[in-house]
Amino acid sequence: MPHVVVPTLFPNTRAENGNGQSRIRKRVHPSALFPEPPAYKTPWGAMYEGDAVELLGSLPKHSVNLLITSPPYALHFKKEYGNVEKSQYVEWFKPFAQQIQRVLHPTGSFVLNIGGSYNAGAPTRSLYHFKLLIMLCDELGFHLAQECFWFNPAKLPCPAEWVNVRRVRIKDSVEYIWWLSKTPHPKADNRKVLVEYSADMRRLLQRGYRAKDRPSGHKITEKFTDCGGSIPSNLIVRGNNESNSDYIRQCAETGSKPHPARFPTAVPEFFINLLTDEEDLVIDPFAGSNTTGAVAESIHRRWLGFERESAYVANSRLRFRQDASA
Repeated sequence: MPHVVVPTLFPNTRAENGNGQSRIRKRVHPSALFPEPPAYKTPWGAMYEGDAVELLGSLPKHSVNLLITSPPYALHFKKEYGNVEKSQYVEWFKPFAQQIQRVLHPTGSFVLNIGGSYNAGAPTRSLYHFKLLIMLCDELGFHLAQECFWFNPAKLPCPAEWVNVRRVRIKDSVEYIWWLSKTPHPKADNRKVLVEYSADMRRLLQRGYRAKDRPSGHKITEKFTDCGGSIPSNLIVRGNNESNSDYIRQCAETGSKPHPARFPTAVPEFFINLLTDEEDLVIDPFAGSNTTGAVAESIHRRWLGFERESAYVANSRLRFRQDASA
């Protein structure tokens, strides 16, 4: 299907050509990639109701710069948003992953947030998410660029039987984030996610450092340069108790029930900044309340969200207020 320019939603921008002359660069709104109208669209993206495998299958090959998502986990207890048995999870996810592999740009990334789970009736952990990772790499050809972690200090202790009652396990507060890619060298720039220097580092920048060998054998010189911030770790620390967020307030004002399994904006924000440039296309195939789309909108990335539950699609529109149109 040919690309269609939507000038009212995506105004043209000027860019320099090789001769130093200004030219008009036309930007394509993501909704132009589908013949059907979206549930709603914004200046930077669109939300679609439907099955993610089918919607991904409608996208052109190599058209997506970043796919970031948090699908339903294989939890022991059933959730209202739907979740798959651990024994079936890898095969259930494979059709989604095959389409992700097809639509992902050669320099793009696939970021998958997935939580662990206990086995039924025993204080032992399931290996389903590790089996999923092995399938993605060994069968579909993804590369594991890096394993990252989301630490939620506000997470409740569970399962209650093993943690609270019998006291034989400790609180599980970390979820895995697999950063995957089609090649060993996906587009990424950690200078876009620098964090503030510690007080000790600020002092070293001011006073300098006496060169010496560390116990590890590393040789530290006295040349310290202010690079604008510290390189972040692969641990994202953020609670998920957003009781005062705009989305929660909008749900309360409209009498809408919030999506029960939201991940914090800090997760997609970190990876969108790390792995994309302005105007790149970001997709969440399990969009839920569309946290990813809202973050992408705020930092000027084109985005698409897919969600099969109509109630969640309608509810997610609250994140955009007046910016969303039918």
